[in-house]
Amino acid sequence: MTPLSAWPHISVVSIVDIVLVAILIYQFLTLIRGTRAVPMLAGIAVLALAFYFARLGELRTLNWLLSTLLPYVVFALIVVFQTEIRHALANLGSRISLIRSANRSGDVYDDIVLAANLFAQNQTGALIVIEREIGLRTYIESGVPLDARLSYDLLATLFRPSAPLHDGAVIVQHERIAAAACFLPLSMNPVLSTQLGTRHRAGMGITEETDAVAVIVSEETGAISLAVAGNIERDLTVERLRERLSALLRHYVPAPTVPTPVADTLIQEEPPASHLPRRHDASVRQGGSD
Repeated sequence: MTPLSAWPHISVVSIVDIVLVAILIYQFLTLIRGTRAVPMLAGIAVLALAFYFARLGELRTLNWLLSTLLPYVVFALIVVFQTEIRHALANLGSRISLIRSANRSGDVYDDIVLAANLFAQNQTGALIVIEREIGLRTYIESGVPLDARLSYDLLATLFRPSAPLHDGAVIVQHERIAAAACFLPLSMNPVLSTQLGTRHRAGMGITEETDAVAVIVSEETGAISLAVAGNIERDLTVERLRERLSALLRHYVPAPTVPTPVADTLIQEEPPASHLPRRHDASVRQGGSD
C-alpha cells in the first residue's frame, strides 16, 4: 500500500470547492481586518466553544440554553455586522459593474485636483465626496441642493471661508455638484477618532458606509488627504491625488496644470502699499475643525 493510496480520491470539483471556500474565508478576513468586527468574532468563538463543551460534557441545562438561543444568533449577527455586510455587497456590486464604470469620462474630475491644490495653498478646509456605485441621496438631502456643473471656479467659491456653504461637505454625483453643506456620519474608528478632526472623521465615515471617495484638505496644515473604504491616505501631493483618483474612478484623469498661487500674482501686479492683512471672521467658521 503506497502513501498516495491512503489519500481519498480528490476530484476536480473537490479542488474547486476547496479553493472557493479558501477565497471566501480570505475575503471575509480581509473585510473585517482592522474593524470592530474582530473582537465581536472573538466573543462569538467563545460562545461556540461553550456550546461545543456543553454538548461534549453533557451539560444539559447549558446545552438547552444555547440550543434555544442559537436560532436568534443569526438575526443578531445580521444586526451587529450590518455595516460589514453592506460593505461586502457593495464591493461585489462594484466589481460586477467594472466595465460599465470604466467607460465614463474623467476629464471633469481634473477640477477637483485643481481645487484641492488651491485649498492646500491657501490652507482652506474642504471636504469633497465623489459618489460611485452606492447612491448618496440621504446625505444629499441633508445639505443645500445645487445640481450644478462641476467646475474649479464653483468649488473655489463654495469653500471660500466667507461663503455661507463652506461648512459641511460637497457631494459630486454623476459629474455634477449635487449639494453643498451636507452632513456626513463620523467615523467610529477608536484608533483614529482621537487623532483626526471632525472634517477627516466625516470623510472617513462616509467611506465606511458607502463606496464613495472623499477628498479632504486640512484647514490647519493645508495637507491633502484621500479617504476610501474607511481608510485614509494623508499628505498627498497633487500628482499623487490625480493618480489615486484615476485608479479609484477607473478612468484616465489628465495631469492638471497647477495655477500660479494667487498671493504671488498679487505681489507682482500691485504695489506693496495695496496689501492689507487678511482678516478671518471667526463667526462664519462653525464646525470647520479638521
